[in-house]
Amino acid sequence: MSSLIALGLYVALMLWIGWRARTRTHDAADFYVGGRALGGWVAALSSLASSSSAWTLLGISSLAYVSGIAALWLLPGTLLGLVLNWYLIAPRLRRLSSEHRWVTLTDVIVAASESAWRKRLRLSASAITVVSFLFYVAAQLTAAGVAFSQAFALPPTLSMSVGAAIVLIYTLLGGFWAVSLTDTLQGLLMALVALILPLMALVAVGGPLALWSAMQQLEGGALSHVMGAHVGWAGVGFVLGTFGIGIGWTGQPHVLNRYMALADDAALRRGRQVAWTWTLITYSGMLLLGWCGRVLLGGLGDGETVFFATGYALLPAAAAGVLVAAVVSAVMSTADSQLLVASSCMGYDLESASTGHGLRWHRWWVGAMTLVALLVAIFLPASIFSRVLFAWHALAAAFGPLVVARVLGYSSTGRYSFAAMWVGFAGTVLLNWQPDTVGDIAERLLPYFVASVIVLVDIITSARRADRARRQEPG
Repeated sequence: MSSLIALGLYVALMLWIGWRARTRTHDAADFYVGGRALGGWVAALSSLASSSSAWTLLGISSLAYVSGIAALWLLPGTLLGLVLNWYLIAPRLRRLSSEHRWVTLTDVIVAASESAWRKRLRLSASAITVVSFLFYVAAQLTAAGVAFSQAFALPPTLSMSVGAAIVLIYTLLGGFWAVSLTDTLQGLLMALVALILPLMALVAVGGPLALWSAMQQLEGGALSHVMGAHVGWAGVGFVLGTFGIGIGWTGQPHVLNRYMALADDAALRRGRQVAWTWTLITYSGMLLLGWCGRVLLGGLGDGETVFFATGYALLPAAAAGVLVAAVVSAVMSTADSQLLVASSCMGYDLESASTGHGLRWHRWWVGAMTLVALLVAIFLPASIFSRVLFAWHALAAAFGPLVVARVLGYSSTGRYSFAAMWVGFAGTVLLNWQPDTVGDIAERLLPYFVASVIVLVDIITSARRADRARRQEPG
């Protein structure tokens, strides 16, 4: 009963925020980028919560439970992504989007292309975003099913439907403002749980030395090795594969649109500080929880349940609702942002930019995307970890190289932008169907690298053409 009450109060707060935020939503710019008035705390926490999701609480703790100390490589890989986004992309993207009044990432990608290619690029970017986010949101709804079934023994289909309905209501009410404000609170809750629960688990194990000693006794010592079971070049591939996750930050539309919405440079600087602090607390906490859970509860059949299993073993029954709320918050903070971005592709990029539909049109698209994602979660089940990483890398390879080039001041012609997007996306899809390489390095890095080469070739070729043209000018 206490879990139900805690969760009910939390959901009521999210819906109240959505209701209040509706008064700040008047047009498409408000609905999708909040009028470009986002503060540093909100921008950082909402971007991190929306990108970290249930993958952080359930996925990273599961990876640490299964892989041991080797999972630690996720942390530097993630910090690399923060450096690229907050120091390279965010300041330039904020300035450019403000100057050119860009609303979506598609606007950024097509801005410098020839008019003959813009429609094809918009269609391509929208299709890739929608397909990727359908699987991404489906993973979040699957996590909601895990949370509700663990806490209340509800059927998975009902659990996913309830989670989808809650997210849909407050997103429809307040758009970007509701999503950003609720994501901020959800990010704070995630960090709080990631700070307290792992420390309690560490105390239960007996402290850092006892944890290390116990890890050395498991799986013949493999769980205490920094490379796990990988040696030689396999170890190198494993490390590079984890760094590939960090590089993927450069192409995530639901993260980049927070930078487009930043109010000013002061908000940007504050956002950097918050981002570093939150990431270190949350990711380190989930790694520690997975390791402690392996020592305390070594017989779990599914590593993605270690978060709940450890919490229920250590916390009083009255606190169980906080655990459920933390996972549901992770689900909501990702699903709402992705639904908003995916609907912007259909309601803004392809329709409203030319036909002038009002906010009701945009809200219809949010509802449609929610329904389809729910159907994918129910009828095409998959693990949370694998489904999130597939969507993450598909978006990264399709958009990351183009975004990096754009913010650095380079333009890619329509033909090459089109090729880079589809090579990156299709390459990720193709490699996802193949047997995994060590660290999944092929899927995580190869499509991104090939797409980057295409963009680089275009930049060099265009520069040479421009140089020849200047030399041929008379005088």
